[in-house]
Amino acid sequence: MRKQILARFSWLIEPLATVFLVAFATTALAQPFYIPSGSMEPTLQIGDALLGTKFAYGYSRWSLPYGLGPASDTRLLGKLPKRGDIVIFRLPRDTRTTLIKRVIGLPGDRVQMVHGRLMINGALVPLQAAGP
Repeated sequence: MRKQILARFSWLIEPLATVFLVAFATTALAQPFYIPSGSMEPTLQIGDALLGTKFAYGYSRWSLPYGLGPASDTRLLGKLPKRGDIVIFRLPRDTRTTLIKRVIGLPGDRVQMVHGRLMINGALVPLQAAGP
């Protein structure tokens, strides 16, 4: 009897395993993103596709869908981003909006624009060529 039931539903096992693996991978390992605007040009162009890792700065409650992870003030395997890293995050006031930006300031830094030039902690950041 058990073999008959297993035989009838064996065709379901592979698709369900695939759905489970994709859901796990996009939740805990990496997720694909597409660049919708030119705010990161020339590094990232409009329409570029990229794969963002989920574990670069550790895991928190919000690493799981809908914030289903355990509540904690710390991150599991957490570390801070470095200046120059490209980060992907959700807008806190609208979690449906995902942003992709470059880190220029770290906690405790004073970041400001003076006459169109970037200053970090009172020091002028030197201009660098933006492309080839």
